[in-house]
Amino acid sequence: MEIKKILWPTDFSRSAEKALPHVKSLTQKYDAEIHVLYVIEDTAHHEPWYGVFEKERVEKLVERAQKSANERLEQICSKYLEGCPMYIRHIDIGDPARKILDFIDQNKVDMVVMATRGEKGDFPFGSVTEKVIKNASVPVVSIPTKEDEE
Repeated sequence: MEIKKILWPTDFSRSAEKALPHVKSLTQKYDAEIHVLYVIEDTAHHEPWYGVFEKERVEKLVERAQKSANERLEQICSKYLEGCPMYIRHIDIGDPARKILDFIDQNKVDMVVMATRGEKGDFPFGSVTEKVIKNASVPVVSIPTKEDEE
């Protein structure tokens, strides 16, 4: 199996960060690109939780989220991925699992490495990780995080 592109989806949680040593090791071993993907949830398509936001307000929220995501991705890449051959940052907007699966197919990713769950949850797999594992067209390496948090 040839591995030239590895996708590491992140939600910037401490759980997601636990996958980084594995990502770095795999990229160095295979001399592969790391594609770091952060997906901003599309709040415009959710039910209003406190009134309805105007289009301009939603655009400002997305703009702010993109700026913050760019800063966080830069920090992660410079702090953790310096020794890797190549890392490429991506930001998208929408449903995280759907966007990860689309990214895999559109960018011909060879492998995905992600934490078993995101920010918080009592189940061994987060819903995004579960959807990706069940529907991905490539191998998905899931990094357990629960034991370290207890």
